[in-house]
Amino acid sequence: MKRFLFLIILISNIVMAQHSIKGVFSPPEDYRVAVLYKVTPTISEYITHAEVKKDGKFEIKLDSTVAKGMYRIVYAIPEEDYNFDVIYNKKEDINLTFNSETGLKILSSSENKLMASYSNSMSMITHSINNFYREKSKDTTALVSIFKTQREAQKGFEDLAKNTIALAFIKANRPYIPKHYEDVETYSKNVKAHYFDYVNFSNKTLQSSNFLNERMVNYVFGVAADSINREANYKKNINVFYNAMKEAPIEIKRTLLVDLWEQMRDLNYENTANYISDTYLINIAKQLKDKDLVEGLTLFKNISLGKVAPDFSYQQEKNGIKTTKKLSELTGAKNYILVFWNSTCAHCLDEIPQLEAFVKDKKKEEVTVIAIGLEDSPEYWNRVVKRIPDFIHVYGAGYWDNEIGNSYGVTATPTYFVLDSEKHIVAKPEDIDALKLYFEKQKSKAKSKASQK
Repeated sequence: MKRFLFLIILISNIVMAQHSIKGVFSPPEDYRVAVLYKVTPTISEYITHAEVKKDGKFEIKLDSTVAKGMYRIVYAIPEEDYNFDVIYNKKEDINLTFNSETGLKILSSSENKLMASYSNSMSMITHSINNFYREKSKDTTALVSIFKTQREAQKGFEDLAKNTIALAFIKANRPYIPKHYEDVETYSKNVKAHYFDYVNFSNKTLQSSNFLNERMVNYVFGVAADSINREANYKKNINVFYNAMKEAPIEIKRTLLVDLWEQMRDLNYENTANYISDTYLINIAKQLKDKDLVEGLTLFKNISLGKVAPDFSYQQEKNGIKTTKKLSELTGAKNYILVFWNSTCAHCLDEIPQLEAFVKDKKKEEVTVIAIGLEDSPEYWNRVVKRIPDFIHVYGAGYWDNEIGNSYGVTATPTYFVLDSEKHIVAKPEDIDALKLYFEKQKSKAKSKASQK
């Protein structure tokens, strides 16, 4: 019986006590918890979490059921912005430090240290190459020697990484390395042309990390994207990137392109975002029968700058007679301001009076305001709008589930759209101050044109 109990305890310890990921966050007061996820090509699976102590220390214990692979440690919200990846090979503990300014440092774990050493070494060599070209050195043999060092370093790290998870990243990151001297123009051209040569978009290890995303972003935003023809260059780079990943599973294409589309949207490159959608992403979404993605992409395109604003009907009452009007039928103003608001929204009750005062300073033929009240019930809204007689008021029943609000993608109040006389969307100010600034700039442009005549 004693032997039997001993075996049970021994087996239990073997199963439970395997390895750990531990480290120190600094400054410690900025962190509360470290959450561990197993990253796969399609999802991130929650594994466990650990409290970050007052001194910044944390420890995540891994039992034998935790498989080897790529893992992500999330330390704040939003999770997609505050995280870092580590390799867990099921052979060793991982010890690290993380600082919000200097980033991740691996203290122990041969495989993760190998990755860090590779990144540092290749970064130093790249820095030497850049310095050579920047200083316009004439010593061509020195550059050839740097290229030789780079080639030997790459091969050396690939040899060291055999039979490890790290090998996939080291091989995929293999740079373009000339065998002979190249001037800066030739070298830059070749670096761009061979940027994706060794990236296997079908590799599951790469898919289970940030590597493919980072490679995409670095190429699209970093390669020959001058400020004059920025969006045109972005589109060219996107085409090259998409062609490089043409053999990737469709789900991976979707994930990467959605992320790129979101970045273009957030940076207000609407034209490029719609190019991604029209050229690649909507077709992928349809193949995957992803109705929500198709609708989201279509909605964004419909309310992009330059598009005719989605039309809607509303009722007006004059002398007790109700008539139905349409946005498209409105005439007589150079600009129309659509404001989506709510009669109980604190921000709205602060900005709507400012909007009213701003419009009063303008002639009626210059600006007309259409205020769409997204409401749960009309009683309070009816009382409030009587105090704002100069606006065209539209009652939007259902609050967030309102047809007009939904057609404009409204998720917050107040939300503004500025239309020209033909109802094209010409601006989407974030708040009342941005709206005022837009009209001030338009006024300055008009004065400048008049003075040139």
